[in-house]
Amino acid sequence: MHFGLQADDVLQTLLLLPEDRYKTATQVRGFFQPLLARVKTLPGVVDAAASSTLPPSGGEDSTIEISGKSHEHEWHALVQQVSEGYFRVLRIPFKVGRSFAEEEINDARKVAVVNETFVSGFLRGDDPMGRRIKLAGLGTPADPVSEPSFEIVGVVADVTNSGLEAPVQPEIWIPYTVTGSGTQVLMVRSEQTPMSLMNAVRQAVWATDVGVALALPGALEDRISQRLYAGPRFAFLPMAIFGCLGLVLVTGGVYSVLAYATSRKTHEIGIRIALGAERADVLRLVVRAGLRLVTAGVGIGLLVSLLLGRTIEAQLARGVKPYDPETLAGTTLLLIVTAALACWVPARRAARVDPMVALRYE
Repeated sequence: MHFGLQADDVLQTLLLLPEDRYKTATQVRGFFQPLLARVKTLPGVVDAAASSTLPPSGGEDSTIEISGKSHEHEWHALVQQVSEGYFRVLRIPFKVGRSFAEEEINDARKVAVVNETFVSGFLRGDDPMGRRIKLAGLGTPADPVSEPSFEIVGVVADVTNSGLEAPVQPEIWIPYTVTGSGTQVLMVRSEQTPMSLMNAVRQAVWATDVGVALALPGALEDRISQRLYAGPRFAFLPMAIFGCLGLVLVTGGVYSVLAYATSRKTHEIGIRIALGAERADVLRLVVRAGLRLVTAGVGIGLLVSLLLGRTIEAQLARGVKPYDPETLAGTTLLLIVTAALACWVPARRAARVDPMVALRYE
């Protein structure tokens, strides 16, 4: 499934900054600037970035106001604080405009990048470049931002930010240097296995500040998988068990019914052989008759499943289609093969019996 970013080969970890020494934007910037510089020089590191949130979460909710736009109800968007390398590390493509420049991050300039959902929801038909967004949520944290009005300089493709089943929410990225509030996250793109960099990254963090702890380090790809699929995987297990049991019961039922119906034709098979019919011809005739019934049933079942597939589409995870050609083809093939065996086995047994014995069969 496509999440709008590339999480492979990315190491992520939360950084627990001592609250007594990292309260303001200046203090946080004084930690991350040398840390990012150190990490980027480590062997095997492609790029590194700081962020206030780990994907696939989308940041803190904030009410917003957009210059030149009026509306009756409150507008909301998710807000993340990031460094200039954030979009490179996650390889999030830009649709319009650009990313943050390093001097914009260092000077804590009030610039912003938004996602496509933000533009389509709040600026449909308008040019987003240069628009100013006021973020009310930045006026209330421990290190509030005065005049929290940010100029849009870029638009990126949508990234999953609300879970598998929920639609993508409007999202805004701003420089992490505007406020010292929020969670601090370090992400590192590697040329090798992400966890192979863990010791080197830990030493770089402690070389910057020995009092900073690293929490929940790991591969970003694994974290996203666990976060997004833990619930669906748990639900999938009982569904798979019941589905397999149902398929076994259906297969056994089809075999039993057709085998019994075919065995009842032993007398007919004896007559045909007694009148000169070839055993192979009799076998083909019986199997063909059974398959006609099963084929008709399978056809009706496929038609009904296709018609009713839309009714379960809303219950599926985003990106999962209600029609799986491989599953439908595999189930159909299994039922047809089962039906053929159910007809062929008793018919072959009857065809090998002496015709006089078959004629007396009841």
